[in-house]
Parts: sequence; C-alpha cells; structure tokens
Amino acid sequence: MTQKILFRADASADIGAGHVMRCLTLANTLKANGYRCVFAARFMLESLGRLIEDAGHILVRLDGGSENVTDGEPVLSHAGWLGVAQETDADQCLLLSRSGQWSWIVVDHYAIDFRWEKRLRPFCDRLMVIDDLGDRVHDCDLLLDQNLGTDEQKYAGKVPANCRLLLGPGYALLRPEFAELRHYSLARRRTPQLQQLLITMGGVDRNNVTSDILEALKRSPLSPSCQITVVMSSQSQWLRGVRNLARSMPWPAKVRVDVTDMALLMADSDLAIGAAGGSAWERCCLGLPSLTVILADNQRQSAHALSSRKAVIALDPNGPESLAESLPKALSALIGDGLEAMVERVSAVGIDGLGAVKVASEMAGVPPAR
Repeated sequence: MTQKILFRADASADIGAGHVMRCLTLANTLKANGYRCVFAARFMLESLGRLIEDAGHILVRLDGGSENVTDGEPVLSHAGWLGVAQETDADQCLLLSRSGQWSWIVVDHYAIDFRWEKRLRPFCDRLMVIDDLGDRVHDCDLLLDQNLGTDEQKYAGKVPANCRLLLGPGYALLRPEFAELRHYSLARRRTPQLQQLLITMGGVDRNNVTSDILEALKRSPLSPSCQITVVMSSQSQWLRGVRNLARSMPWPAKVRVDVTDMALLMADSDLAIGAAGGSAWERCCLGLPSLTVILADNQRQSAHALSSRKAVIALDPNGPESLAESLPKALSALIGDGLEAMVERVSAVGIDGLGAVKVASEMAGVPPAR
C-alpha cells in the first residue's frame, strides 16, 4: 500500500514562499521514495501551486481565511497567518483523513502549535514540524530547524521528551541541483572576480526591496564590465517598475522572471545580493559570496550567525543605515581581496546540499507513535 504524507503550509505576500518551497523539496524527495504527497493550503501563490501540481503532488485548497482568529491562550505571534482559528483549520484537515491514516503529517506554519497537532495526532502515524522560531510548544515526533546556531536549548520544554531534533543547515532542504552543481560552482571561484552580480529577493518581495537595491547600486563602485541579473516572480506587483529601473542602470542589467535554473544562475554568479531566508543556504552550498538582506524577523538568527563568521555581509533595511548607505559600503569592502576571503568562509559553512535526503532518511527511521 502506498504511504501518504500530508503537508500543511501556506504562501502569500505576508508569509512568503519559503515554507512551501522547502516542503516541496522534501515532498519531491519522498515521492521518489514511493510516498504520495498531499499539500493542504489556505493561501497559495499561483506559481507555487503550479509547481506543486506539476511535480505530481495533490494540492487541496482550504476554505475561509477572513474570520477573526480566536485561539485563546497562548496567543501566537503569527496567529493571523492561519486566517482561521487552529481548531477550524484542524477540522478541515481532518476531512482529508477520511480516506485513511497518514504515514506522516508535516507542518511548516508559524501559526500552528500543539493544539492543532494534538487534534490531528490520531490520524497519522508520525508528525513532523519544520520551524525556525522556537517560540511555541509542539506535539511532534520529529522537528527540523535548519538555521545556523540553533541548539537543543532553543526547544527545551517545547517538544516531547522523545522528539528527535534535526538542527542546523546540514539539514537544509535544498533542491538536488544544488548538490549537483556544488563542485562546479566551487571550482570556478578559485580566482574570484566580480563580473556577474545576481539580485534575488525570493518568491515574494513585498516591500520592493529589489528597486531599493538597484537604486543603491547606482552609487556603488562596480566594474564597468560587470553585468547584473535580477530574478523576479511574474506575480510581483513591482515587476514593471523593476524592468524600467534595470534599463536605467549604468551596467547591463537583465530581469529574469519565474526562473527554473536558479542553481545554475547562482553557480555562474560571482556575488549575490539576496534575501536572508532559505536561499541563503543555497548560496552557501555553492560557495557564492553574498550581501544578505534581512527582510523578516525570523531571518535575523541565521543572517547574524553567518555574518559573525564573516561568511556574508548582513544588510538590514530597518537598521540604523538605509540600503542606500550600507550597500555601497559593503561592495567597497568586497572589491579586491575581500571577495576571495568571503569565498573561503562561505564554503567553510559546509552545506553539501543533501539535507532533504538526510531528512527523508531520518523520517524512515522514526517508528510509528502508536
């Protein structure tokens, strides 16, 4: 009998795309191992929905999303992201369980805690949580936190005693092409020169940081021979404006939309200016130096951990300096020997790109809870 796995994750302008993308990476690995994967989502970017279905998974869209969220105590800091009360969401997911027991339920959602998980427990053999925050209690068998600097103390008293913790970027859920291109990417950085600059703010650039970066670059000391590639989503409301801005840049700048070869783009780039979310681990895997822009509070831990190792330069648009001030300074520091030194440090983070395979192996070793 085919084993079934239910993923519960959302993607929107507020939530971003990262939760669904890392779940999709894991689902693709599990599908290759014979599992049938179902995604339950209330909020879903259309481009991501197509990716899920094109990969051969089932996408179920949950109803609602406009009611006042009233879960009672404890009130979660991201409760509004769920769109409904946890009890309502759990009851809707229970309806998906009528066809039989789930081998696993995988939850990647900051608005879900032990209350939702306990309600679904009887309908799954095992339950896994993917988290970054460590700010709430879970009832799970396996917990993954792929952030650098995370230790067991972060989840002390927040998971059952027998919960297995998978901690650190060695478990980062990266698509297989990153591991495949790692050797090529590292080899071409032996004598790094800044000729190809990549700008990517992730699947959702809610605050149009891409435009701020392009404006700041106009005051930066890039070589006249440098070429810029900007990656955008077709659903971005800023796409037209970014295209117009790219045409006004002092260097050749092209805008690529809904790319399917991101790993190769990164491997062929000499420096990236990118969001501090899950794509930071992609850049580390390929040894790609980067200016890492903190777009959300949940990105601070990893960005600061990488910055403390001098593996990235972290930029905070909400910090004391604007991007117009901090970005030109950061680029000036990298020109010359600074780029080569960063290549060595980012490569030393040691992300091999096989995190999804490792997590799938760990899941196979967890016995049923009952």
